Amino acid sequence: MPDVARTIDLPPGQRFGYWKHVLSDTFVPLEVSSPGGGAGFLGRLRGTELGGLRLIEVRAEPHTARRTARLVKVAPAGCYKIGLQLHGTAVLIQDGREAVLTPGDFAFYDTDRPYTLALTDHRMLVLVFRRDMLGLPQQRLAGLTATRMPGETGGMASLIGPFLVRVADLLDAADAPGLGVSLRLAGNVVDLLGTVLAERLDATPEDPGTAHRALMLQITAFIEEHLADPELAPAQIAAAHHISLRQLHKLFHANGTTVAGWIRQRRLERCGHDLRDPRCATRPVGAVGARWGYPDPAHFSRLFKAAYGVGPRDYRASRGLAAPPDGRRPPA
Repeated sequence: MPDVARTIDLPPGQRFGYWKHVLSDTFVPLEVSSPGGGAGFLGRLRGTELGGLRLIEVRAEPHTARRTARLVKVAPAGCYKIGLQLHGTAVLIQDGREAVLTPGDFAFYDTDRPYTLALTDHRMLVLVFRRDMLGLPQQRLAGLTATRMPGETGGMASLIGPFLVRVADLLDAADAPGLGVSLRLAGNVVDLLGTVLAERLDATPEDPGTAHRALMLQITAFIEEHLADPELAPAQIAAAHHISLRQLHKLFHANGTTVAGWIRQRRLERCGHDLRDPRCATRPVGAVGARWGYPDPAHFSRLFKAAYGVGPRDYRASRGLAAPPDGRRPPA
């Protein structure tokens, strides 16, 4: 998995401020604190996307992340997370429960309700996915948040940890799997997790949605692969998956969005990421838009401003990442 961020490249006084920003940018908006004030803080994030899933490895010194009621209200995310402890200890608090995680344990939590995650020196794998992907009743799933699911006990739960670690290892390999294999891995992760949680609930999925989820994973991965193509359109997507245009629109409508809306959102998210990335600071704003399917700079600027409230040039400048006059790349 490629690095998303690491603090070691920054001066010690800037590291924890950067870490707080990058955690909120990678996951959901959070309040982050460190017991030592964060001077010289060391942390590293690596991550990848598998269809509609995100798998992120966190290695860091002790800190606490809080998802407050205010942050939930102003920035709802509609996602669940699974935290798998690989090294160190974590304490997860949500819905009046507290789970103490040691290596091999995992816990399930909801980004749209307040939580606190306190961590020692640690390594953790975090899986992030949309709440609607499991096909299980959300009201009942609320009873499983911040519940320690130990890795050493038998049953289906004991398969989750080794499986996620194996997926991460595959993505780290020199001959990492291609898109098709990654999609199958994503489908397997969702199905295994749904089985484990259903076992905990003593329930079965509300409907046979496995095929629906698998198709959506394939379609969204296809879109990700072709975001740079300005001609990407619903008809092309439907034909590539041997379904009707009407069926394609129904799939996205069932997920509360449209095909065009999904493409626009993902393109602008990619553009926003590049405009925040110090490694892209010397890339012209127009080139950022063109890289993600917006060859017309004026059109890109209008769409970006409508989504982010400011134009792409001002957005980059607000992050302190405007290219220096002599064109030199700032340190990553």
